[in-house]
Amino acid sequence: MTHSGLSPDWNALADRSLAGELLSREQALAVLQAADTELLAQLAAAYRVRHHYWGNRVRLHFLLNAQSGLCPEDCNYCAQSKISAADIEKYPLLAQEKILAAAARADQLKAGTFCFVISGRSPSESVFQRVLAAVRTVKAQYPLKVCACLGLLDQRQTQQLAEAGVDRVNHNLNTSEKFHSHICTTHTFGDRISTLKAVQSAGITTCSGGILGMGESDEDVIDLALSLRQLNVTSVPVNFLIPITGTPLANQNQLDPRRCLRILCLYRFLLPTQEIRIAGGREVHLRSLQPLGLYPANSIFIGDYLTTPGQAAHRDLEMIEDAGFVLETADGSPLTPVPEAMPQLTTSIPT
Repeated sequence: MTHSGLSPDWNALADRSLAGELLSREQALAVLQAADTELLAQLAAAYRVRHHYWGNRVRLHFLLNAQSGLCPEDCNYCAQSKISAADIEKYPLLAQEKILAAAARADQLKAGTFCFVISGRSPSESVFQRVLAAVRTVKAQYPLKVCACLGLLDQRQTQQLAEAGVDRVNHNLNTSEKFHSHICTTHTFGDRISTLKAVQSAGITTCSGGILGMGESDEDVIDLALSLRQLNVTSVPVNFLIPITGTPLANQNQLDPRRCLRILCLYRFLLPTQEIRIAGGREVHLRSLQPLGLYPANSIFIGDYLTTPGQAAHRDLEMIEDAGFVLETADGSPLTPVPEAMPQLTTSIPT
């Protein structure tokens, strides 16, 4: 819900963010609760911060669900959890040739990062060793950064991931510490913090964000961003809940495109130097306003998500080009012009 009272000077908030100063809680709430008539001014101010650190470049990430379902956790949002009755494909860790096929697709689509995800609380030793082998092979064959999302990890595991060449590890906080128990009871918020700290101590950069629209309050939205700021994570995926039939949150519906854009603006103000990625739910909730999300955010997934389909790759590339942005290569430099062959590529992985 928005208010129609006196709004703050959004450019003053951008100035504060660029100076490295933290917005007050009152200012953060004002971003989330602003009237719809303020949205374009908010986006323009957030873009000032985004452009200062990221220019007009957009990073592409490609996501592979390398092991699906069969998870013992009870995360209420997830189609793969033990309490989910969602109709999804379930399979053990993919064979290495299928993982390599997905990496080849990521490279064709000019994604800078190949995101390798497995379901479960924490990988078994046999699965973990196969993951390490796959990472080494991908890194040897393609100029991709590899981001691994493997569940809860300890110091020994993160050190081995670093040695194998993993560039980044994803482990989302998902929501605020206060709201966490409403979403999951089989592990704690502290367990997630411990994994991120183990990743950082191994010298690997951290990717951590959340899922918005799960019933959390504005205060929870702010608290999640502040936790990510305190942890100094490198990359922040902002997911918008897709209510999946068969999950406890199937009937949750508190998002619209304008709410999503205000959240992205707030996260840019609170996390000025971080890569902010519009992740799951982009197509469902931003809909026709997707291009506006690139003004606060500087990264998107291209292709599908874990258990839900994404927008066709050629439409993502057209959106980026039409809005005047340029792709960024794995080393961070602009990729221009967009290769003509790219719109004809699909994101399906050969079976």
